[in-house]
Amino acid sequence: MSTEHQTPRLPDEHGVPDPFLYMHPVMKKNFGNWDWHERLRPGVLHHRSKSGEDIWTVRAGTQRQMDVFTIRKLCDIADEFAEGHVRFTTRSNIEYLISKKEMIEPLVERLIEQGFPVGGTGNSISMISHTQGWLHCDIPGTDASGVVKSLMDELYEDFIKEEMPNRVRITTSCCQVNCGGQGDIAINVQYTKPPKINHDLVANICERPAVVARCPVAAIRPAMVNGKPSLEVDEKKCICCGACYPPCPPMQINGPESTKLAIWVGGKHSNARTKPTFHKLVAANLPNNPPRWPEVAEVVKKIIYTYKEDARDWERVGEWIDRIGWPRFFEMTGLGFTKHHLDTWHGARKSLNASTHIYF
Repeated sequence: MSTEHQTPRLPDEHGVPDPFLYMHPVMKKNFGNWDWHERLRPGVLHHRSKSGEDIWTVRAGTQRQMDVFTIRKLCDIADEFAEGHVRFTTRSNIEYLISKKEMIEPLVERLIEQGFPVGGTGNSISMISHTQGWLHCDIPGTDASGVVKSLMDELYEDFIKEEMPNRVRITTSCCQVNCGGQGDIAINVQYTKPPKINHDLVANICERPAVVARCPVAAIRPAMVNGKPSLEVDEKKCICCGACYPPCPPMQINGPESTKLAIWVGGKHSNARTKPTFHKLVAANLPNNPPRWPEVAEVVKKIIYTYKEDARDWERVGEWIDRIGWPRFFEMTGLGFTKHHLDTWHGARKSLNASTHIYF
């Protein structure tokens, strides 16, 4: 065994990957030089560069978490029916890049034949973006992937068609941290009760100072229970966020009675026509009942099809609600207005709770 001193290898710098490494030659050649684009049909885009070159993009719906066999199948389709160049969107849809128009139909036919719907562009319901769920996340109250699967089965026709007033972005989050982000419609977990503590396990598993520091409202403090070091929760302060569970699994916050789903609407990241907005709660305490979540699907479809029927062209969901007003929104969708819609946080000086726009 060598005793020579070895200099540790310096870590590689990791940042944004080089976008040109696997880029289609036409895209690479015309980078930053595109003139106009059009949608030939749902899921198919055509871009023309200022040099006169064309490229077509075919978008297919794919799940976020894929097995290696599905990935190989998608790559085989790219090699046989496209030109070997693909990319994934932020909503985990695969896009095939081709430079010949006559390749579109064979590619679309093979994708549909293999179970990958083509669509998600323009004024359609695009693929639902979601968090990790049970597969990777350490704090989930439900499986975001399962909720997405059950919803997209219900909304399949609205993915492959462009019949909405504007694009509809749906997100799901498997906990209250809301990694799914703002969306026209968002399905988020809500924890309704403080964590239940297994005091026999806390001392052996949890680093108590780290758990105390993790709480955003200082509701957790050290305690001695049955002669063992443990933790206790001030339930008057606890906001049931679930942040204590990952560093301390004995502080269990999930459960059939304490983990519910809530629907939020009106969020928007873009600043087209109107400024970006946060989504707002419209339905709370929906059952978290896998594998199909029928109550959630019912509420989401009710909101979507009311919006589809009543909104004007180019109105996003939040813009539609701003025009008709919240009282009219609850009336048209048949959703109830409850105490859960009132923001009682004492610091919310500019929320509904401090305005004159509450209707009982």
